[in-house]
Formats: sequence, structure tokens, C-alpha cells
Amino acid sequence: MKKEDIKNFGTLKKSGYQSKSIKEELRQNLIERIKKGEAAFEGIHGYEHTVIPELERAILSKHNINLLGLRGQAKTRLARLMVNLLDEWIPVVEGSEINDDPLKPISRFAKELLKEKGDDTPISWVHREERFFEKLATPDVTVADLIGDVDPIKAANLKLSYADDRVIHFGMIPRANRSIFVINELPDLQARIQVALFNILQEGDIQIRGFKLRLPLDMQFIFTANPEDYTNRGSIVTPLKDRIGSQILTHYPKSIEIAKSITQQEARLDERQQNMIHVPELAKDLLEQISFEARDNEFIDARSGISARMSISAFENLLSTAERRAIKNGEDKTLLRFGDFLGVIPAITGKVELVYEGEQEGSATVAHQLIGDAVKTLFPDFFPKIEKLEKADAESPYNDLVEWFFSESGFELLDDISDEEYKKQLNSIPPLNELIKKYQKDIPEQDSYFLKEFLLWGLVEYRKLNKFRFSEGLQFKDLYGSYISGL
Repeated sequence: MKKEDIKNFGTLKKSGYQSKSIKEELRQNLIERIKKGEAAFEGIHGYEHTVIPELERAILSKHNINLLGLRGQAKTRLARLMVNLLDEWIPVVEGSEINDDPLKPISRFAKELLKEKGDDTPISWVHREERFFEKLATPDVTVADLIGDVDPIKAANLKLSYADDRVIHFGMIPRANRSIFVINELPDLQARIQVALFNILQEGDIQIRGFKLRLPLDMQFIFTANPEDYTNRGSIVTPLKDRIGSQILTHYPKSIEIAKSITQQEARLDERQQNMIHVPELAKDLLEQISFEARDNEFIDARSGISARMSISAFENLLSTAERRAIKNGEDKTLLRFGDFLGVIPAITGKVELVYEGEQEGSATVAHQLIGDAVKTLFPDFFPKIEKLEKADAESPYNDLVEWFFSESGFELLDDISDEEYKKQLNSIPPLNELIKKYQKDIPEQDSYFLKEFLLWGLVEYRKLNKFRFSEGLQFKDLYGSYISGL
């Protein structure tokens, strides 16, 4: 029998519908997915062998769950994806504030309606997308918000005394009966509010202004928390932690490849940008490496974390920098340039928490340092490594290039020159072209220009060349030539 044909309690019973708890729903649907080899949490990268198996075990165990991890680790995304494990439709007593199951009613309203109308009790259907509730824990959240309170207006309209439980206005949690309820940043919830959750999690009782109601709510609770919150803003009270079945630790991507897949999936790119700008794979690697460097940087507070949102925002800024230049030059196509990475600095400075020494350096300086550190880390993957200490007369593959800069007055690369002029300028350095041919001979021509800039930046980071920023672009010089020529 189709749900469209089930409009009252009588037809629901005839259809053979069986009640089951939300945790049983999640469990059975997960089992079906596992049997079919289908992914339960699509679009989540890097958790295939860590977080997702633990989450699936928690669902199979019918546990309430706490996702513990630093910001930007897809905690809320995981919680929202659990909706896909619910049955598509469930029946409720029509008009019920708390999604009463017609076969197992718990509210006074539903019980009285079923008693009065019997098989003619009207039934409505709720889609699984409507069975997800989310609340950000903030210090101003009250017990009334979550559990409920006495409603004087309802009492006046119905001409009821405050001794009648029909004057109760239910809060968010009772209204989320038979649903997934997420409380984000749980440690930010005041301890006295956390205490109010004890009985709901364990016994199913709620107390509202002296009313003690036995409401065996059917809920799947998911909490998210940042471990830093335990010391900075608050903590999860011990009895509440004891009532949460599984605590699952999330983490950042463990490889650049995983980080790239997350950024590509989440970045909100305009179709015009994607068609206009050629992005070398090295540029994508470099962008993700910046986040990896930030997580180990001495000027950045590692305890606050470096969100995946930093790479996503930086990638959007990177393409917008190239797009702006192309529009100014009237070009339909453009190559991403290394100099475009200076456009990602605003995406970095707003997303890192600096320690005291970092504040002294300044956020923009730290952001520049992160780009430089990323270059140094990836440089040996493409070109011969440069040792910190080298003999003065030691043969180096970079000698000819350094000598070229010594003999020239300098090399300028302006930010907004056309692609044709950009290529012409980089091609004008013969030793640079020779190094690319020797060590990266198989690289596509359109990627070679980015690699040439990458090589120059690498030599700057390894103290073989100097780089100066001026209002319209960058200038590369040798380390000592300008000083010697001055003498």
C-alpha cells in the first residue's frame, strides 16, 4: 500500500506498518548499505579507514555520538549525512507537536485524539529531510529553549490553570522527537544546561516548571566539540560524557592528494573561471602545502587548528586573482602564475590564530612565510636539492642562472602584464629554460611557465637570489651584485 493511500490510523494498521526507533532505523539502513557495498557517507574524503568505520560501529551499537576535533574537520557535515540513513517517510499523528508515532503515542494530544477518533485518526507523513535539527551551543541558550516552558498565552486562550500540563510549550528537543538532533560546540553550553540533558539521554524524562512528564523521546543525539574548548571556554560535564555512547576523534587530511580532493569538491568556482584559467597541478599541491606548513608553524597556535576552509578560500582567491588580470587585459584564457599566490594572503590571515611571537611578526608576514615554506618543502620534488651549507667552489646546477642575475641589472615580473608578455619575459632567461629542459623535460609547455617562477622562488628561499616586492610586481636579483656594483 502506498503512503498516499494511508491517511488514517485504520489504513496504517492494515498496511502492516511496523514501528521502530530512530536508532534501529539508522542501524537497519546502514546494514543494507554495507551489504550492497554502498558508501554511507559520500563526499567525505580521508576518513575511509579512520572516522567512518568508527561512526558506523557507533550507529550499529545504537549510541549517541560525540564528534571531537578541531575546526574544519567535517564534524557537522558527517552529522548531516546521517539523514540519508533514515527511512524516506514516517507516519505521524496529524497535528502532533512532537511527531507522535501513531502506534506508540507519547503526548497527551495524540493519546486523546486516538482515543476519541480511533481508526479515523488522521495521519500525515514526514520526509527524512525534515527530521534533522541543529542547535549551536551558545552561552545564552536556556533550558526553556531546549526542553520547554509554561506558555501563559496558551493557558489564557484555553482557559486552563498552570496545573494543567496542556499549558506547556515544548522546546527544540521534544519537537525533534524521532529525529536526529545535533548540538554543535557542546562545551560552550553552560554546565547547568548540560545537566538538563541527563534524563533525556538516559531515562527519557523531562521536567518543565514543576511538571514531571514521562516522555520517552526517540532521539539520535550527535554532539560536536573542539578539544580546545575544554580549556578555553568550558567543558563537557562528566556525567553527560558518561551518557554519550561513542566519542569519535576527527582529524585533518593526512596527504596533499586528499586535501586537494576536498578543496576541489568544496570550492565555489564560477564556470567562467574554470574555463578561463589553466591551473597546473603543482599550483594545487602548493596551495595545500601552505595549510600543512601552517599546522607546524611556530608563529601559529596549533591548538586552534587550521581549517580546511583556509585552502578552499585560498583556492577561490587564487583563481579570482588570475581572472581579474585576464579581464583587465581583455583575455579569454590565461595561465595561473606563481605571483597570483600573493592574492591568497587575505584568505590566510583571517583563518590563522597567531601566538604572541606571531602577532609581533604580523599576520601578513607569517602568510608570506607560509608560502615560502611550502616552496621549500616541494622544491626537492622537482629540482636538485640545495643544501644549507655548500662549499664556495662547489659545482651547482644553479650557477649559470645565478651568474645571469649577477650580470644583469635585475629581472622584473609585473602583476598585470598580458600572457604573451609574461611568457616572453620568462623565456628571456636562457639558464632558466635550460634547467627546465634538463630536470622537467616532460612537463607540458603551458605548465612550464609556472614551474619557471617556482624555480626562481625556490632559489630565493634557499638564499641563492633576492626577491623584492614593489607596487606593480616583483623584482628578482642576485644576492650581492647590487652591493658590489655600488662599490
